[in-house]
Order: sequence, then C-alpha cells, then structure tokens
Amino acid sequence: MFEDILHTDTFILLTAILFIVGVLTTKFSDRLGVPSLVLFMAVGMIMGSDVLNIIYFDNASTAQMIGIFALIIILFEGGLQTKWNKLRPVIMPSLSLATVGVILTSGIVAVFAKFILGLGWMEAALFGAIVGSTDAAAVFAVLKGQNINDRVGTTLEAESGSNDPMAVFLTIALIELITLPDTNILTLIGSFFVQMGLGLLLGYLFGKLSVAALNRINLDSSGLYPLFAISFALLTYGVTAFMNGSGLLAVYVLAIIIGNQEIAYRHSISRFSEGFAWMMQILMFVILGLLAFPAEVFTWDNTWKSILISAILMLFARPIAVYLSTLKMNYTYKELAFLSWAGLKGAVPIVLATFPLLANIENSHLIFNVVFFVVLTSCLIQGSTITNVAEKLNLTGPKKSTPIHSIELVSLQKASAEMIEYEMEDDAAIIGKQLVNIPFPEGSLINAIIRDDKLITPTGNTVIHAGDFLYILTSKKDKEKLKQLLKEKRQLPAEEVNESSL
Repeated sequence: MFEDILHTDTFILLTAILFIVGVLTTKFSDRLGVPSLVLFMAVGMIMGSDVLNIIYFDNASTAQMIGIFALIIILFEGGLQTKWNKLRPVIMPSLSLATVGVILTSGIVAVFAKFILGLGWMEAALFGAIVGSTDAAAVFAVLKGQNINDRVGTTLEAESGSNDPMAVFLTIALIELITLPDTNILTLIGSFFVQMGLGLLLGYLFGKLSVAALNRINLDSSGLYPLFAISFALLTYGVTAFMNGSGLLAVYVLAIIIGNQEIAYRHSISRFSEGFAWMMQILMFVILGLLAFPAEVFTWDNTWKSILISAILMLFARPIAVYLSTLKMNYTYKELAFLSWAGLKGAVPIVLATFPLLANIENSHLIFNVVFFVVLTSCLIQGSTITNVAEKLNLTGPKKSTPIHSIELVSLQKASAEMIEYEMEDDAAIIGKQLVNIPFPEGSLINAIIRDDKLITPTGNTVIHAGDFLYILTSKKDKEKLKQLLKEKRQLPAEEVNESSL
C-alpha cells in the first residue's frame, strides 16, 4: 500500500517537473534560435535512461496513444484559428500537397532509403510513408505569431492539417502488405477514399452539431464551454475512427467550422484550447524524447545515414513533390521555394514510427531511430530558419494583429446582450469618424478600444483608426445590424472610381 502511494507521488512530482521544464524551455527557445519542439524532445532524452536515468520508458503503445490524443487537441486548436476567407483560395493546392505531395515525397525518399539503409523495397516504402507528410504540430507551433505571407502560410497550415490521413493510410497499408502479403491493393485504395470521405462528412456534421449545442445549451458555468467544445473534438475523432474514417481529418474540419461561426464564449474556448494544446505538445514531445534512446539514435552509423536522408528529403524530395503537386496553380518560384523548405517533420512521423514497432516489422528499430533523427534535424534546421527564409524571399506580411492584452470577453449566454470583438479593416466606412457621429444601434456601447496593444478609453470624440480592436456590448437583436455597420465599406470618390475603371 505504502509503495503504491509512493509510486503515485513520484509520478505526480515527475509530471510537474516535466511540465515546468517544458514551459520554461519556451521562454528560451526564441533567444536560442531553436524551436521549442526540439527542446521538449531534448528534455525527454536527458531525463531518460541513457542520460540522467530518471525515467525509463520504452512503451511504444502508450507513446502512440498519448501522441494521437495530443494530435487531436493540437489539430482542434489549429483549426479554430484557421479563417475560412483565407483558406478557401488555397484549398485545391493544399489538398494536392496533402495527397499527391505526400505520395511523391514518400516514393522519392523510399528509393534512397532502400540503398542507404539497406532495407527491402517494402520496408523502404514504409519508411518513406512515415516521413512523407508535413507535421501539423510542428507547423502550428513554428508559425504561431509569425508574420508569414497569408497565402503561403495558410497553404502550409491547411496542408499539414489535412495530410495526416494520407500518411496514416500509407503506413497502415504498407504494414498490412508486409505482414499479410495476400492483402488486396484495390481494397486498400478504396478504403482510403472511404476514410477521407467519412472524415470530411462527419467533421462537417459534428461541426454544425457542436455549434448548435454551444449556442443553445445554457450551462451553469462559463468554464464548462471550453470543456464542452473539446469533448466534441474527442467525440468526433472517436465516432469517425470507429466507422473506419479519418478521425484526425474530421477533427480539423470540425474545428474550422467552429472557428468560423459565432459561438458563445468564443474567447474562453480559444484560450483554453491554446493552453491545452501547449500542454499536450509538451507532453507528447517529452514522451517521444523518452521513447528514443540516444545511445542508439546517435551512433555514427545511424547519424551519417540519417543526415544524408534528411538532406535528400529537405533539398530534393520535398521540392520536387511541391513543384509537381502545385503545377499551374499560380504559385511563384519564391512561394514554391518557401513551401519546399517549410515541410517540417514532427510528432506524426515519430508516432507513425511506433506502428512498425508494435507490428514487429523487421528493422522496425532502425526505422524508428532514423525517423527520430530526421525529425530532430527538420525541427532544428528548417524550424529555426523558417522566418529568415521567408524574409529572404520577401514573403513576410504585416505583423500579426493578435492583441496581447488581458480584457476578458464573455458572451452573456443567459442575458439578451453579448460582448463583441471586431478588428477595423482599412477600407471600413467608419474609419476616421468620431464615435459620436457613427450611427450605432441604440443601446450599443463601446467599452474599450485596443490600438497598438494599448488600451484606449473611448469618448464621443474618439476617432476610429484602421487596425483598432473594438469591444462593443450590444443586444442580441441588434447584433446583425451592428455587424453590417462595422463591415460597411467606404465609398470611393467619383474621380477614383473612374480612374480604377480605365
């Protein structure tokens, strides 16, 4: 009995230490010029049996379960931040990169892995499938807060959020072909389209259901709404996976729908999801770091082979796949160069590398060790230079306009009023006008304005500027009228209209 309690106390203590160290590493990652993901993995490796010998962990099944759970939360948070108006123009290239691009990358890498690693053709193809996709966790983490051009940034995020089904399908299909040689290939191909179709359909349906539930069900505590939203993400994955669909794709679609609808307690849900995603990201990469044994990963034989494969992946396979899968889609050479360089590898390849371990595939430990090294190299080299590359290619946009202040917005679910946040666009009709001269709906009240990250207390003489964040308390019946006023565009003078038509 005492030993059980001692074991539990030790586990809680170690968990606390891991999270504190993980959070603190994010503080130093920017100063060191190293993505926090690399530091998370380093924490796991250092605390593992090969270095400090504090924690011994070699359970691939547990690592896989934690990894998939973490990916659900990370994809959900990433989807909430994806704006439909930016996503719509890049859907086709993103889907092409997520399918054709993954197949091409996997195939090219497989050819080189066959000869460099000395694998059989099927094992080499399996290795290529594992490292062929762009990782959502890595991309969302590295791009968060960066001022990357909207078009290429959204393309990359959409690709990474939707290419997991292809990577998972290829990995599982190849494992089946290796372990069950009589497997029908046409049946496997058909199952892929079923998985994608179910993922899209159920993600859409559960998205609509969750929006309706969040807006119509009055819960006793505002803190329950973020938990309610996360529960829908987990439910969506579970039901879709149970029906042999792509659960990860369904979660991403669900999150995009929720993130682009008017929902109660939007900001509470967003902040909770962001914090939860960080927690799961720290846990996942620390666990994956623990699963890797440095004495095996960093042997000279494994190191030079992994570096060579990483170079082929970053400089040859990914660029070819990006170019061919985006033909005639009007991307410039600079944009293609950035998309090629930004094909980050992260948690998904390492999680997928546990599948061969659990299936007892020959050379599965070699595959895992090389995959881990490739991911480490990608995060370290590509992740730390992605912003610099964007700047060199002139693909940086205006500074991200996410306000960094502590005003708490609350949807007054049980009242007939609601607090609205709105960012003023450059061409809005009310730009340059004083509040007293703007015909707001009766009873609507501007509580605060955030301008250049500073709080401005509004008065009747306050002039609206482009980029201002307005916080307006209004009645629900006047909400649509208020939104129409805020979105109304400025009319051009007659001479400018004539000039623009010439």
